[in-house]
Amino acid sequence: MEKDFWLERWEQEQTGFHQNEINSYLRQHWQHLAGNGPVFVPLCGKSLDMLWLRKQGLGVVGVELSPIAVEAFFEENALIPHRVNRDKFDRFDADSIRILCGDFFDLRIDDLADVNAVYDRASMVALPAEMRERYVRHLVNVLPPATRILLITFDYPQAEMSGPPFAVSVSEVESLYREYAEVRLLAQVDVLADNPRFAERGLSRLQESIFLLTLNS
Repeated sequence: MEKDFWLERWEQEQTGFHQNEINSYLRQHWQHLAGNGPVFVPLCGKSLDMLWLRKQGLGVVGVELSPIAVEAFFEENALIPHRVNRDKFDRFDADSIRILCGDFFDLRIDDLADVNAVYDRASMVALPAEMRERYVRHLVNVLPPATRILLITFDYPQAEMSGPPFAVSVSEVESLYREYAEVRLLAQVDVLADNPRFAERGLSRLQESIFLLTLNS
């Protein structure tokens, strides 16, 4: 996806991907992310999941392209961030939550040096197939060794609906990450009945898959 696509979605308030509740799979599996360092949330938007992680005693580092999303996160949650310009990112810090406003692919190793976990609910599924290999390669290159990743994906017949969110199968996740990490499928849930808007778009099947990935040490 071109960067302008996501910037326009936020400008036009076309943000159906934003959840107004804490993700249930995060609640169920967050213990896999507990550790001494902060949790990295790629393409974080204004996700309330970041607040929930913070309440569990975990620091958070997010990256988000849209300044509208970043500013809305802090304003809507009554947080006043300290803001500095740092190289290719505007950095916002408040209450142990740091959001880097800029392009994910500009991240460097020192930006995530103290991270020991990743929560990816909205990043992998936001990217078309031709970008996902590049995304994974860059992600693992900027993360510390042995980082744990809680990954949530959608899977459905891609021909039945254009993304985003895009269909990402279990086999694709295994193929993309097997060189870099141990891949463990924690759960797979049929969710079409709970998402009528997707059924209305013509989907015959919709599953969510929850993975724990542990990068090689």
